[in-house]
Amino acid sequence: MTTTTFRTPRRVGALLALALLAAGCQTAPGKQAWVADLGNGRYQNPILNADYSDPDAVRVGDTYYMTASSFNSAPGLPLLQSKDMVNWTLVGHALPKLVPAAHFATPRTGAGVWAPSLRHHDGKFWIFYPDPDFGIYVVTAKDFAGPWSEPHLLLPGKGLIDPAPLWDEDGKAWLIHAWAKSRAGINNVLTLRSMSPDGRRLLDSEGKVVIDGNKLPGYRTLEGPKLYKQDGWYYVFAPAGGVEEGWQSVFRSRSIAGPYEDRIVMEQGDTVINGPHQGAWLRTPEGKDWFVHFQDRKAYGRVTHLQPMAWTDGWPLIGQPGPKPGVGNPVTSWIKPVAGQSLAVPPTSDEFNGATLGLQWQWHANPQAGYHSLAARPGHLRLPVLAVPESKAYVRAAPNIVTQKLPATAFTAETRIELQGARDGDRAGLILNGQSYAALGLRQQGGALQLVYTTCTPFKPRCTESETVLLPQAPNAVSLRMVMKEGAQAQFLYSVDGKDFTPAGAPFAATKGHWVGAQMGLYSASEAATPSGAWLDADYFRVSR
Repeated sequence: MTTTTFRTPRRVGALLALALLAAGCQTAPGKQAWVADLGNGRYQNPILNADYSDPDAVRVGDTYYMTASSFNSAPGLPLLQSKDMVNWTLVGHALPKLVPAAHFATPRTGAGVWAPSLRHHDGKFWIFYPDPDFGIYVVTAKDFAGPWSEPHLLLPGKGLIDPAPLWDEDGKAWLIHAWAKSRAGINNVLTLRSMSPDGRRLLDSEGKVVIDGNKLPGYRTLEGPKLYKQDGWYYVFAPAGGVEEGWQSVFRSRSIAGPYEDRIVMEQGDTVINGPHQGAWLRTPEGKDWFVHFQDRKAYGRVTHLQPMAWTDGWPLIGQPGPKPGVGNPVTSWIKPVAGQSLAVPPTSDEFNGATLGLQWQWHANPQAGYHSLAARPGHLRLPVLAVPESKAYVRAAPNIVTQKLPATAFTAETRIELQGARDGDRAGLILNGQSYAALGLRQQGGALQLVYTTCTPFKPRCTESETVLLPQAPNAVSLRMVMKEGAQAQFLYSVDGKDFTPAGAPFAATKGHWVGAQMGLYSASEAATPSGAWLDADYFRVSR
C-alpha cells in the first residue's frame, strides 16, 4: 500500500466505524500542562503544545503516525501515534544516535535531523530525513515503535533538505527535496529525482528543478515539500515565506515533472496563528481530509496544529475560509476528526522508577556509556559529573545535558537533587536551555558547596554567564522549581526543606535555541580536566499546570 497516493474515498463498514469509536490512546495521567482534547467532541490547537517541529504523518488502517525534526537532540526522530489526530502518544524514537556518531558526540546545535518525511509503503514504515551537512538518509521499520534500520545515506551532499518520496502507480519511485542556502548557496527551489523503488539509490545524478520560487511573484524560502497523487494529479504541498511570517502553498500538475500550477491555500489572515505551514495531508477512513502543520512560537518552539481541509475544483483549502477566495485561515478550535477517544499527551513527569528514562528525555549530543544510571540508586536518576573543560562559564557546551520540550505556555517543573562527592568546578542542577539560558543548582567552589543561580545572556550562539550565589554554604540536597508564565517568563525558586520556596532572582526571559524552542532538564558537568567522581541524584522531575 502506498499511502502517498490518494484515491476516491470509500465508505467504511459498520465494524470499522465501531472500532474507531472504541479504540483509545494511552490515558493522560494527572493534571497535564496542556490537553488538546476539550472533552466535548471538540479540540483546541495546538494539538501538541510542544516543539514537535516540521511534523509529517500518515494513516495506516485506523491509526495515525507522526514524526518530527529533532536537530542535535538524541535520540532523534520522535515517534507518535494516535487514533484521532488529537490525542497523541509518544512511543519511541527512530534514531537512537545521530550519525556520524563521532561527529555528534559533542553538541552540534542547529545541525542534525532537519524536516523528515514519514511514509508507509510495501508493508513497512519509511522515514527520509536530511542532515544539511551530510545528506539525505533513509530508515525503515516493520513496526512503527521499532526497531528501525540503521540510517542509509541515500544522497550525500551539503544543503540537501526536506526530502519526500512518492511511489507511483506505474512502479516508479521519486524523491523531491529543497535546499538550504547556508550550505548549498541556493534555496527557494524544489528538485525532483528518480529513485529506485527500494529507496537504496537515486537513478539520476542531478535531478530537475520542478518548482522555482524565484520565478513566482512574492515567493521566498520555498521549502518543506510533501509529494502526493490524487485523481491523476500530482500535488506538492510546500510552505514559503519563512517560518514566522509564511504561508502554505499547493502546486499541482498532470505530470510529475511539471509544469506546476500554484495556489496559496492557507495563511495567517486575521488569526493569531502566525506562519501556518509545513506538514502533512491526512485522510480518515471515511474520506475526510485534514492537515497537520506547525506554528513557530519562538521560545516555546514550533508547536503542532490540526486543520480541517476541503476540496474545490481540484484544489484544497486548509482551515476555515478566509476573506481571500480559495485561501484558508487556521482554526483555534474544531470538531474532532474521530469521536470517543481517550485523552493522551506525550509524557512530561518522571519519577525515575523504571528501568529506562522516560521517552520525553533527549540528550544535548549523542549519549555515551556512563552518562546516566537508574540502577545505582533505585528511584533516582544518577548523572555522573562529566569533565568538560569547555563548559567553564558556558555549561551549554556539555554534551550530557538531558532535557525535554516545554509542554505548554504556562506550567511548573520541579525536581529534588543531591550532589555528592563534588570537587571544585563541579556543578549540577536544573536548566532552561536556549541560546540564552538560566540554571539553578549546586556548585563546589573554594572547598564549599554553594547554591548558585546562573543566567547566560544576551541571546546569541555564545552568551556570557552571570552568577548569583544564593547559599554560600548549601546542603547536599535541595528542591528546585521553575514556574513558566505566559510570555515565556521563567521564575526559578529553591527550597531546602521541600516546602517553603524562595525566588532565585528576577524572572528570566526564555529564548529559543538554534531552530528549536527552549528545553528544560538537568545538567551535571565540571570545568575540570578530569572527572572527580561526583554525581547528581535526581529524585523526580514533575511537571504540572
